[in-house]
Amino acid sequence: MWLPMLIERLNYEDMQEMGLQLTAEELYSINNSSMKDAIVGLGDAGMGAPANYFCTGEIISDKGLVLTNHHCGYDKIQSHSSVANDYLTDGFWALSFSEELANEGMTMSYLVRMEDVTSKVLSTVTDNMSESERSKIISKEIRSIEKEASDRGKYDVVVKDFFEGNEYYLFVYETYKDIRLVGAPPSSIGKFGGDTDNWMWPRHTGDFALFRIYTAPDGSPATYAEENIPLKPKHYLPISLKGVEKNDFAMIWGFPGTTDRFLTSYGIDLALKESNPTIVKIREKKLAILRADMDADDEIRIKYASKYAQTANYWKYFVGQSKGLRQLKVYEKRKALEDEFTKWVGQKAEREKKYGEALQLIESGYKDLQKFNMSLKYLEEAVFQGPEFIYFSFGAFQLYGSLQAQDKAKRKDKSKMDEAIKLFAQAFKEEAEAFFKNFNKSTDKKLFATLMEMYYNDISKEQHPGIFEEVLEKKHKGDFNAWADDIYENGIFVNKEKLFAFLEKPSYKTLSKDPSWAVTLSMIDAIRTVYGNIGDVETNVNRGNRLFVDGLMEMMPEKTFYPNANSTLRMTYGKVLDYYPSDAVHYDFQTYLKGVMQKEDSSQDEFIVDPKLKALYQKKEYGPYGNADGTMTVCFLTDNDITGGNSGSPVINGNGELIGVAFDGNWESMSGDIDYEHKYQRTISVDIRYVLFVIDKFAGAQNLIDEMTIVK
Repeated sequence: MWLPMLIERLNYEDMQEMGLQLTAEELYSINNSSMKDAIVGLGDAGMGAPANYFCTGEIISDKGLVLTNHHCGYDKIQSHSSVANDYLTDGFWALSFSEELANEGMTMSYLVRMEDVTSKVLSTVTDNMSESERSKIISKEIRSIEKEASDRGKYDVVVKDFFEGNEYYLFVYETYKDIRLVGAPPSSIGKFGGDTDNWMWPRHTGDFALFRIYTAPDGSPATYAEENIPLKPKHYLPISLKGVEKNDFAMIWGFPGTTDRFLTSYGIDLALKESNPTIVKIREKKLAILRADMDADDEIRIKYASKYAQTANYWKYFVGQSKGLRQLKVYEKRKALEDEFTKWVGQKAEREKKYGEALQLIESGYKDLQKFNMSLKYLEEAVFQGPEFIYFSFGAFQLYGSLQAQDKAKRKDKSKMDEAIKLFAQAFKEEAEAFFKNFNKSTDKKLFATLMEMYYNDISKEQHPGIFEEVLEKKHKGDFNAWADDIYENGIFVNKEKLFAFLEKPSYKTLSKDPSWAVTLSMIDAIRTVYGNIGDVETNVNRGNRLFVDGLMEMMPEKTFYPNANSTLRMTYGKVLDYYPSDAVHYDFQTYLKGVMQKEDSSQDEFIVDPKLKALYQKKEYGPYGNADGTMTVCFLTDNDITGGNSGSPVINGNGELIGVAFDGNWESMSGDIDYEHKYQRTISVDIRYVLFVIDKFAGAQNLIDEMTIVK
């Protein structure tokens, strides 16, 4: 996962030998259009963009058309869907600009430039500083750098740390806020294989969707307006119809989210023994509840489709990660590296002075972290990603604070707070409109009763949130269903009418006595307590990690290190390649449309095949997108290095042409975020020719084909 600005120095010769035909300047340039200008990070106004991107997209026309994954656009496709217009099931295609659908809150950003600012950030940092002193100085310097680079708010700017805080880089982005849905295949194509095939190979999923970036008439970023026009990009990717062969050069550009390739044996041990099993257990229960309600009601199915998919994706991921870590003996590898490091440190007094405490800090930190780790996982998974009203109601915290202050104020001062309360109430009302659109009370109630009982039983009593004793035990005698009845019958945050009535006349008395708000307050207190307990622990672990990685880079000067993923633009290069997952088993590097037909099972919604797709297959009506032998390629493999956030990333050949869209990793590499294994790790991508075939022959959206630059 290489940084684009370092390609010429670190990677270019190797890439040329593998088949790259472009210059380094054509890949990354500040002054001229280059590959980086066609790559966009997909963000959400509420996610803190540009710090975090949930997916990647690529611009594929001179009219701002963006290609990404179906699962990246799934939430937006769902938001436009209803029982009457079920775009999830039937697909959606805009045959003109006027038919494209706006998506509130969605953003797309491209990298203007990046810069190594390590020397500036660390200019006054010394080795004998405490972690607190160090952090304050670094934060102050980062704020100054970001402010200066923003050009008075024109750009979104972020400085991020690399190599566990040993290096710092500045990223300057231009962010577009008018993003419209252009096209999406039906889920029977875009989500073919569903949870069963997720993370698996061979794969037959047409995982793609199309959006378009709009700008103000002068070309500048702007929020949605009817007079906005399609983006005129600095660069867009031409599309190749040549197909792929084994050992072809392939590179992927995108915004990988998080890897932990420097994780020590202590972290791996905790993940295997406690964190991963806990996450899997909670998500399994949540998925079973959602699945039952979705199967019983189409309206609930549409409301919860995106939520279910997000939960299921990383449920399976953590199952696979644990399996991979054990099979590949990653713990043992890290322990051996740490032993080697300890031996190297001990060889010289100056090394002992500088790095001697590194592993000791990490070991003691994880021992202390384990005391609170289960509580943290339950709060994250069963509470704030469990029954939805808890996280949702947290949005009323400012309103609560103002009402509380007004209640305590002297009579003559109370009216002074009315305007602020009114503004907070109105803002939260807007959030509530979106929330209740995809909320089902009975489903949420089941989640609450089930997950709170798991939390109660699995976490020691001394770490219980206060409400367990105050309300569950005393008022409801430990009956979780009775507690749920009380909340979902009387709580204002689970009832749209009650909540809106409250927001019309906000009252501290009403809110302070509300049973749903009482849960939220108690859970906020609980997670604050946990964070407080692990604050010093994390400080020690972070310091240990920083010293350990710094020492590793000194210990292995011949090795070229790359940083962990952190949602910044990266490039990975390699080849189209098959693999052997186990003894006597060989997986070819591509799949075909015949595999879709072989998997067809009309009794399972994951494997339904659209009649029109079947008819095209039977007639072999593939147009210019099929192979010379009469087959239609669907997906292919490369040995590129990706992770979450790379979904939707372009797979590009040596000529700079688009050949596919990355959407998944393979089952054998689920431990790859912690340990990249060249022998097994593969990226699964949908072949660009299958994408064009679906757009053209299946959907009949010739208007979209016409605006692309297609290289035959």
